[in-house]
Parts: sequence; C-alpha cells; structure tokens
Amino acid sequence: MLLADDHALLLEAFRHLLEPEFAVVGGITDGNQLVQAALDLRPDVVIVDISMPGLNGLKAGQQIAQQLPDTRLVFLTMHDDPALAAEAFRIGGSAYVLKTAAPAELLKAIRAALGGGAYVSPGLAGSEGESHRRRVADVAPDDALSPREREVLRLLAQGHTMKEAAAVLGIATRTVAFHKYRIMRTLSLRSSAELLYYAIKRRIG
Repeated sequence: MLLADDHALLLEAFRHLLEPEFAVVGGITDGNQLVQAALDLRPDVVIVDISMPGLNGLKAGQQIAQQLPDTRLVFLTMHDDPALAAEAFRIGGSAYVLKTAAPAELLKAIRAALGGGAYVSPGLAGSEGESHRRRVADVAPDDALSPREREVLRLLAQGHTMKEAAAVLGIATRTVAFHKYRIMRTLSLRSSAELLYYAIKRRIG
C-alpha cells in the first residue's frame, strides 16, 4: 500500500492506522513523485489526497490507473464535492473517503477496494444516511428510468454540468434540468449528492 498526502504528519498518522492490517511501502508528498513511486513499487492500493503539489491527486491517479490497472485507488480528501467524487470514480478510483470520517471508514473503504467493490463516504450522500441508501438500493435504473434519463444520469455522474450534458446530448439545458428532476423524483433522491451516490453504487458513468 502506498500513501500520498501533502502533509507529512498526516502520512505518519495514516501509516500508524493502517500498518496493523496492511503493509505500507511508502509515503509520498508530491503528485509527480507519486506516479513514479507507484510504477516502481506496484502497490495493490494507493491512498491519495486530491490536493497535491506538482500534480494533483486526480491527475496522478489517472496516470496510475492507466499504467497499473490492477492497482486500486482510494481518494482521501477534505473536498466534500460530488463533482470531484464523480471524477475520481470516472478515472478509475475505487473509493472516495472524506478526511472528516472516522478512521474505521478508511479501513472499510480499503477492504471494499481490495475486494473489487466501490465505496463512497456516507457524508457525501446527503443527510438521509443508511435509511436513504436502503430505500434506493432495490431500485433498478433500467426499470425505473427512460433511456434518455439514464444518459443524463451517466453524464451527471461523470461530473458534467447540466450545460455540458446538454451539449453532449444536443438538447437544451432546461431539458437536462427537467430530466434530472424526473430522475430524482422517480428514485426518491433529494439532492445532487444523493444522485451521485446512487450512480456510483450502480456503477453508472
């Protein structure tokens, strides 16, 4: 496991948290160095912050994912931003964990990534928490959404704005907004963060 964060003290704290269960092969504070270290060490998991000097964590993660497709990327960040989370998964990330989460959540995310699954901090999915996730867990998008609604959901999950999604689909921005409203109503979702969480769990995008 390779750790990357621009704060040396946090790297040491993460190492102490993880080493009882996982082998930590290094700690990196620079994005460019991270890519090279990953290619040299070929770790099973890279835990990376999005805000990194030299090369940000998303760009570094994308390069690692392209060259080491078997390496799992776990993004650990202060950025409670659904669009950034969507981008992290789009480039090949397996987990998106907020630094404000409990330490046990990071361990859970790593285990999910190693098992071939995906994980996103519940705090990013809105205030409904587990009850909301149970409520939408049985909704199948192929059954509940029209083909155009699914296209809109895929583009939004990839981090596109409604204007950008409209340009891709060749429709008006207000039409995308209408589809988004219908998607959220159909799936009983109450925020853009919950929409992202749903798309991530369904691997849409």
